[in-house]
Amino acid sequence: MDIDIDTALTPQEVADILKISKSTVYDLIKKNAINSYRVGKKVRVDLKDVEAYKNKTKNIKTPTADFSNSSILISPALSDAMSQNDEPMDEYSFVISGQDPILDILCRYLEFYPTGKRVLRSYEGSYNGIYELYCGKVQVATAHMWDGKTGEYNVPYVERMLPGVSAVIIRLVGRMQGFYVANGNPKGIKDWNDFSRSDIVIVNREKGSGARILLDEHLRQMNISGKNINGYNHECISHLAIASTIARGGADLGVGNEKASSQVDGIDFIPIQKEKYDLIIKKDDINHPTVKAILDILKSKEFKMEILGIGGYDTSEMGHIIAET
Repeated sequence: MDIDIDTALTPQEVADILKISKSTVYDLIKKNAINSYRVGKKVRVDLKDVEAYKNKTKNIKTPTADFSNSSILISPALSDAMSQNDEPMDEYSFVISGQDPILDILCRYLEFYPTGKRVLRSYEGSYNGIYELYCGKVQVATAHMWDGKTGEYNVPYVERMLPGVSAVIIRLVGRMQGFYVANGNPKGIKDWNDFSRSDIVIVNREKGSGARILLDEHLRQMNISGKNINGYNHECISHLAIASTIARGGADLGVGNEKASSQVDGIDFIPIQKEKYDLIIKKDDINHPTVKAILDILKSKEFKMEILGIGGYDTSEMGHIIAET
């Protein structure tokens, strides 16, 4: 019997049709990639909207990259791991976690790379992304978490959050983190100490995001409690949302990267700290064809030039393996 295209589906039924996890379905709904609606407290998706999503994602043009001369810089130990024949991951289970727009570009390249594939995205922040990697829910996590004790990015967190798991940390890009303020910086904001001023209202990122960790680490070093900061519990889930809130007059100060601030009118950016944005992959997965394709793409001139053309990213170390835990 034919199924009515207006048939209402649960998120689990959508996941079964697309052969993805239910959490990925919720991510797609959250991004408005799939139309949805609520019946009481329940989320529903019409079958016709699932078909529309499938057809929409087929209409992607192939990039004209040439990967024939690209290379990968790896350690001897990692080279040995890549030569082993581990069990391949399920065809539909390859997920990259992270929120930066350049990951969308990476996924586009992956789809048309000779040994690549169409991969799924999870839009988690840094901390939750690594936890999902530990739990096996994603195959690649991204992070930009600053450790105030060592001054390092990502490596200390990976060592603590992946107990018993050997991982490879690969440099993606460098980005400038700083403060978002209204045009002209009317409150005269200069440094981290301004977060404790009684005349300043901030807007914060969600727990687990790299920007939130950066703020909390600096506050810890200054012995400043978040509960004493105006607006500390006002959270947004993206850099753009932070910038938009400040531009509308909803707050005076927020933390985010330079690139996002340039996309919102009415915002000035105060550079504070250069950060490292990295990929984290389990060493057991390093010989998977899609992982090899990622490494090769990161080393390609075409991909680097596209990212440089966007502006706001340092690609000088892109593709370099900076640590193995």
